[in-house]
Amino acid sequence: MLSTGSISADAYRSKIFPLRLRAEVQKDWLRQRLEKVLPEIMKREGFDMWIVAAREYNEDPVIMTLLPAPAMSARRRTILVFSLRKDGTLERLTLDRYGHGDFYEAAWDPEAEDQYECLARVVRERDPQTIGLNISENSAFADGLTYNEYQNIAAALGEPYVSRFKGAERLTIGWLERRIEAELIVYPGIVEIGHAMIAEAFSSRTIQPGITTTDDVVWWMREKMQSLGLQAWFQPTVDIQARGEPFTPIGKKDENRRKVILPGDLLHCDVGFYYLGLATDQQQLAYVLRPGESDAPEGLKAGLAEANRLQDIHLEFMHVGHTGNQVLKAALEQARAEGIEPMIYTHPIGYHGHAAGPTIGLWDHQEGVPDRGDYELFDDTCYSIELNVKKAVPEWDGQEVMFALEEEAVLSGNRARWLSGRQTEFHLIG
Repeated sequence: MLSTGSISADAYRSKIFPLRLRAEVQKDWLRQRLEKVLPEIMKREGFDMWIVAAREYNEDPVIMTLLPAPAMSARRRTILVFSLRKDGTLERLTLDRYGHGDFYEAAWDPEAEDQYECLARVVRERDPQTIGLNISENSAFADGLTYNEYQNIAAALGEPYVSRFKGAERLTIGWLERRIEAELIVYPGIVEIGHAMIAEAFSSRTIQPGITTTDDVVWWMREKMQSLGLQAWFQPTVDIQARGEPFTPIGKKDENRRKVILPGDLLHCDVGFYYLGLATDQQQLAYVLRPGESDAPEGLKAGLAEANRLQDIHLEFMHVGHTGNQVLKAALEQARAEGIEPMIYTHPIGYHGHAAGPTIGLWDHQEGVPDRGDYELFDDTCYSIELNVKKAVPEWDGQEVMFALEEEAVLSGNRARWLSGRQTEFHLIG
C-alpha cells in the first residue's frame, strides 16, 4: 500500500545524484553489461559478430545504450563491432575518430585507411559465420541501420559475408531488456521517486478544488521533474471522471472535457521520467472529497480493489518462456471467469519507456498482438503492468467507471513482483 499524500517529492532531492556521479554509475553498469550480458545474448541467439553503425543525429535506437556516458551522439559516424571469441568472451572494437576509453579498442586509424575498408579488414580477419545487423520488420529498436549505411557495409564486405548477414532483432531486444543485478537494486528507488511525485501532485498542497485545473497539475508535474533533474519522456496526463458526466474512452480525445477539478471527482494521472538511463511509467487514482466526506464512496473503492485483483492475476501468469500473447490470453480469461471486465496493455520498460521485449496486449488489440506479442518472457526483465477494469458504481447511480492503473514490476527467478509497491488506496484530496 502506498502513502496517500504525506510524501513530498522534494524529500528525494538529496537522493538524486549530480550529473557527474550519474555518469560514473551508468558507466559502471555499462561495463558490467558489456562483459556479462552481451556475450550471453550473442551466444544464445547464435551470432558470431554484431555490427552497429550510425551517423551523428541519425542514431540507431540501440547505439546510445552501448556508448559510455557522457557520450551524447555518434560523432560523425560510429561503427561498433562485437566479435564473440571461441572461449565465450567478447572482443569490443570501435571504428570512430574519437574513441571511448577502455570500453572499446580503437581499430581504425583515419590517416591510414577508409572507415569501411577498415571494417572489411576487421571482418575478414575474424571471419564470422553469422553477422548481426540492425534490420527488422517487427521491432523499431532493431531496425536502426539506415539504407545508406547498409549499402556501404554490404559494398565494403562483399561476398561471402553479405550472405552471412542476419537481422539482429532478438539480439537487440535481448540486450535492451535484460537488467543486471546492480540496476535491479537501484530501480525500486527510482520508481519510489515517481510515487512521491504523484502523491504530492494528488494532494491539497497542489490542488485547490474549484480553481486548479487538470492542466495545472500536468504542468506542475513537468516543472517538478525539471527541478529535480529528471527527464520526462512523455507529456503527463490528468483526467477526470465524475458522477453524471460522460467519460471519453481510452484512445479518444475530447477537447470539451471539463478541466477544473471539483469535489467528488475521480482523478487519474499518467506520468513517467528517465533517471540513470531507466524509465518509469505510472498511473494512479485520486478522489476529491466532498464536504463532510472522509473517504471515497464504497463503490469507487470496490472498483480500485477489482483493478488490484486484475494486477494480481496478471502477475500470476507471467512466467519465463511464455509469450506476451499467452500471458494476455490466460490473464483475461481468468479475470472474466471472476466476473471482472478487464483490459490489459502491458509493455516492457527499461532503457526506453515503451521498451523492447514482449508486448502483452494493446488497448485496441485485446485478442493478441502479432509478432511483438509472440516474443517470449525472459528472467531479469521489467514491465509496466498497465491495465484497467470497468465497474458500475452504485453511489454514481450505476454509472460505469474506468479504473486504470500502471505500476512497474520485475520478472526475476521466474516470479513477477512489484519493484516498489502499488496503489491500493485512493489519494484523498480535501
